[in-house]
Parts: sequence; C-alpha cells; structure tokens
Amino acid sequence: MIFHGTGAEHDNALIIDVRTLKEFNDGHLASAQHIPLQNIAKQSTTLLPDKGQKIYVYCRSGVRSGKARNILRQLGYSDVINAGGLNVAGKLLSDEIIVN
Repeated sequence: MIFHGTGAEHDNALIIDVRTLKEFNDGHLASAQHIPLQNIAKQSTTLLPDKGQKIYVYCRSGVRSGKARNILRQLGYSDVINAGGLNVAGKLLSDEIIVN
C-alpha cells in the first residue's frame, strides 16, 4: 500500500510495520504494509523494488524499526526513515490507527 499523505514529503512513500502479525492485527496504520522484521531482508527485493523510494518503518517502540532501517540501508535503500513506535508514526505521518 502506498501512503498519500497531506504533505508533499509523504507522497508515494511506503509505510512498513515491522512488528509481528498479532501486533499488526491488534492495530496498525491504515496505510501500512506488514513485513515482519525477520522477513525484511528476504521480502524487500520483491516488495520494495525501488531502492530510491522513501520508506518509513515503524514498530512498537522504535527499536525493531531501527534495526529494519539499518538492514534496508545495508541492502542499498537510500531513503529509509525510522518513524518510531505506532503512535509516534501515526502522528508523524498523519495516518489513523486501524484494527483488523
């Protein structure tokens, strides 16, 4: 899913939730794509083909998303932002939290 936020800096950015499936189902950003941290390296090449596209990653507290950011950077993604925890990311990206 692609996030089309209100600000130009968020246009065409990808938002990735790197938490577990249970955490994701308990509540996630409406625009988020779910890729658990342990799968980020192997799924990035097929799910994230444009290594120059802006990518926001978030988790519960910002720790796992920081790890995901580092992994993606090592794989050649140039514009990866750790958006922190779910609530912080929601405010940063002006996106609502939804529950499955």
